[in-house]
Amino acid sequence: MIMALLLFSPVKGMRFFRSIYFMPFLMSTVAIGILFSFIYDGSYGIVNQLLGAVGLESLQRPWLGNESTAIWAVIATICWQFAPFYMILFRAAIVGIPEELYEAADMDGANKWRRFVNITLPLLMPTIVTSAILSIIGSLKYFDLIYVMTGGGPNNSTELMATYMYKQTFTNFNMGYGSSVSFLMFVVAFLTTLVIITLDNKRKGAS
Repeated sequence: MIMALLLFSPVKGMRFFRSIYFMPFLMSTVAIGILFSFIYDGSYGIVNQLLGAVGLESLQRPWLGNESTAIWAVIATICWQFAPFYMILFRAAIVGIPEELYEAADMDGANKWRRFVNITLPLLMPTIVTSAILSIIGSLKYFDLIYVMTGGGPNNSTELMATYMYKQTFTNFNMGYGSSVSFLMFVVAFLTTLVIITLDNKRKGAS
């Protein structure tokens, strides 16, 4: 949402930044996984190199080889990859907000913060709900980036239901168990979506 709002700021060259913002989403997930595996490498990765350059050698570590940091490194990569997609959703929603509402708010003396809280944010709630559903379902079935970067390791610290299902089905050849896990993924995704939609309908009813 912040990225989408920044696109409407009167900054020169924002069209260029709009293109740059969307670049990660156009890249292959496998390519992103390989790229960030090198970035997080404990020996010659750019993260450790930057930490060493600013005198923070004590923070250097094998980011994907450490149980406490591997999942956070992967999450940061996933956010970098998919933030442009949600940025486009929010930008489209912001464009659809009638300009007359902002003009009326200006006449009432509302500042930018009040305009955001009372106009922009409430009208973006359907997009926020949609984004929440897409991100949660996507997280439950996410597989390829995890498989490329960590394979579910170290010591299962980045194991997801999808990678676990894959290992049980195609590595251990437990076809029935793997099918049960995949069905459970569907059930969890369905129930989560149902809860989000129910809460949003209650919010609409209360308002």
